[in-house]
Amino acid sequence: MKYDLIDSNLFIKNRQKFMAQMKPKSIAVFNSNDIYPIGSDSTMPFQQARDLFYLSGVDQEESILVLFPDAHEAKHREILFVRETNDHIAVWEGEKLTKEKALEVSGIKTTYWLKDFGKVFYDIMTEAATVYFNTNEHYRQSVETETREDRFIDWCKNKFPAHKWEKSNQILQELRGTKEPQEIELMQQACNITEKAFKRVLKFTKPGVWEYEIEAEFIHEFTRNRSRGFAYTPIIASGNNANVLHYIENKMQCKEGELLLIDAGAEYANYASDMTRTIPVSGRFSERQKQVYNAVLKVKKEATSMLVPGTMWKEYHEEVGKLMTSELLGLGLLDKAAIQNEDPEWPAYKKYFMHGTSHHIGLDTHDYGPLKKPMQANMVFTVEPGIYLPDEGFGIRLEDDVVIQESGEPFNLMRNIPLEVEEIEDWMNK
Repeated sequence: MKYDLIDSNLFIKNRQKFMAQMKPKSIAVFNSNDIYPIGSDSTMPFQQARDLFYLSGVDQEESILVLFPDAHEAKHREILFVRETNDHIAVWEGEKLTKEKALEVSGIKTTYWLKDFGKVFYDIMTEAATVYFNTNEHYRQSVETETREDRFIDWCKNKFPAHKWEKSNQILQELRGTKEPQEIELMQQACNITEKAFKRVLKFTKPGVWEYEIEAEFIHEFTRNRSRGFAYTPIIASGNNANVLHYIENKMQCKEGELLLIDAGAEYANYASDMTRTIPVSGRFSERQKQVYNAVLKVKKEATSMLVPGTMWKEYHEEVGKLMTSELLGLGLLDKAAIQNEDPEWPAYKKYFMHGTSHHIGLDTHDYGPLKKPMQANMVFTVEPGIYLPDEGFGIRLEDDVVIQESGEPFNLMRNIPLEVEEIEDWMNK
């Protein structure tokens, strides 16, 4: 991989936290992602299953992690299974994990070749009563493809019908929601790469450039800074395209007087950044654009200050809705009658700000994390209010990634990325 080797102590600590919550005499199994075919001999670029990476640091296909803290033999309490490499694979595909390298990456002392999985697994299952399966239960997931994990679960239930089953996800939702210092450092690197790319784009953008050219500027800077690329499909939306929340075509020409909404972030070592900025194509905001921009910025700042330990997710979003309602009144977009007659299930402000304000971010752009418990220190959230005005031909969204602190204001991982109107205009007119 392009990124620097991560200290294996991170993964050792993550496994210790997970195993501490397992039931007695239980085994947890985590499979790598598949490499998905496109057609002919073409495949999609491999990305590791995030839970397997979180617990092992292994970033390679055809890998399995088994955790069995009560195993009779100490060597079987943590086991990696990786694809056996050979000279042919080395020539055609490049370096794969050796058993020695697997130890260096993960801190796991016992590594077997994948071909030995059945024999070893049958042996340790005779000691176990329960198996933890790893299922995707993110509140936004909509996966229709059968995964390697799905196939393993079907195989395991068929082979071992007398065992009990548990879900690893309930443990991982809690653990992954609160970051270790090393994880925050990796996310900071992703944000720093995004900063470099955005500053490049500020100097590049002018009337006549195409949205896809701006996308290319991002990927150029990402790649030269050891990122695999975008952490998610980028949105480069000029003019009215900004009012399509998931506009990803990035195919239009940027015109004089328009605003350009950019929602793009680099990944680094599988960790995501998630930035949104809205900039004037011509280098200067109009008075109306500036007025709406500053309203969004005000909501963003006040929402950020609410991300402190003890805050509840649902109440937080309700309070942000009140902040936005006040700003929309000030902009003349809402009147008191609209608010008095609003549907409580879809408040009046939702006409102009229809999405959520914050989500967990980490190994996934929309990361795991508990949503029905109080926020804690070292959780990392986005903050991304917006106002969308199709009748006026523009939309504005602003977004940073922030770390909740034990006390005081959250720490902004994007603190050095231009945000204020004057900063944006100065960078664009240097």
